[in-house]
Amino acid sequence: MSDRAFSVVICVYTEDRWEDILAAVDSVRAQSLPALETLLVVDHNPALLERLGKEYKESAAEREEVRVLANAGPRGLSAGRNTGIAAARGEFVAFLDDDAVAERDWLRYFAEGYDDRSVMAVGGRTMAAWASGRRPVWFPEEFDWVVGCTYRGLPHGKVRVRNVLGGNASFRRSAFDASGGFATGIGRDGDKRPLGCEETELCIRLAEALPDAVLLIDDRAVIHHKVPAVRERFGYFRTRAYAEGLSKALVARSVGAAKGLESERRYTTRVLPAGVVRGLRDMVLGRRGGAGRAGAIVTGVAAAAGGYVVGSIRARRGGATFSSGPLAESRGEPE
Repeated sequence: MSDRAFSVVICVYTEDRWEDILAAVDSVRAQSLPALETLLVVDHNPALLERLGKEYKESAAEREEVRVLANAGPRGLSAGRNTGIAAARGEFVAFLDDDAVAERDWLRYFAEGYDDRSVMAVGGRTMAAWASGRRPVWFPEEFDWVVGCTYRGLPHGKVRVRNVLGGNASFRRSAFDASGGFATGIGRDGDKRPLGCEETELCIRLAEALPDAVLLIDDRAVIHHKVPAVRERFGYFRTRAYAEGLSKALVARSVGAAKGLESERRYTTRVLPAGVVRGLRDMVLGRRGGAGRAGAIVTGVAAAAGGYVVGSIRARRGGATFSSGPLAESRGEPE
């Protein structure tokens, strides 16, 4: 396990997160299993590219520990990740959000998952670091995916899953050789509408390309993801849920509704109804936030369903496009 070489890719886009970016890099440098390299991929922001290049120039010259790259594809998270994959030298590629910090044994737990040669991806557990210091009382744990974190309903321990979550995940480099890269046009594009699901679409394509592939989540591989105050508001919750519906429609268009919505059916028919019941029970018992959590779940489902309908109509009319082109198109040179 100790000889497993990980390239860690951190996609960045704004100087507003400067301190967060430095903290993310520091958490990689502090790993009990040292990374081969950290790749900072800057999404079409020349000022940030230059600033990071200067910040890590000495590191790159001495040990090539941190490399700064420009996103060589179209604007957005998917192309940024593809740029990192194309430049990575490690046998394994791990992804960390630019506003998150990894616990010390993060990579070590990832590495343990690859003892089985059939394992193509290992994800971890993402914990919310709320700007206010604690979870809003109305915010249901079932919807923690809204803020990029592990949510109630995911299995515990070290278990097989359909897809890993992109901000806290790792893949064998050969997984991308088999399936291609992340599809552009599905995921986020800076501060625009908070789309997602690019990792879901990729993982489904990976399973189609390699039917014997195993994808795992090991919840010991923990990162702490910063949740800014704006994302603690109900307006963002509703917008993000709607955007998730739009994204799911694109995934269904790419891989088919049967595979694209397989996990979501269990989530909407079992996990969410249980969450509503729990919220209503807390309301009856006089516990704070119970009614708000139940109402948020219902609103979130309605918003996501609405987004899915709109996204499906757009896809049928040809108004929504995306591409999962070859990684070769995303190759970039270090700055």
